Amino acid sequence: MEFRYRTKGTCSTEIILELDEDNIIRSVSFRNGCNGNTKGISALVVGRKAEEVIDALSGITCGFRKTSCPDQLSKALQAAIGG
Repeated sequence: MEFRYRTKGTCSTEIILELDEDNIIRSVSFRNGCNGNTKGISALVVGRKAEEVIDALSGITCGFRKTSCPDQLSKALQAAIGG
């Protein structure tokens, strides 16, 4: 299933992700943000269970911000799986 999430507090503005029926991440892409970093995050999480990625990325900050692209991805995944 494709899921779109509008980010808050980051340079990226949207996360588009696809999960299979077992909550395995099949694809992740970010609109805007730091191109290399968001591609790197995507490459590292594809093939992993959404719950694992949420645990690993939740709460990561970026500089003075209280959130980050990885943290926003964890929020997107929580919303996608209904958590």
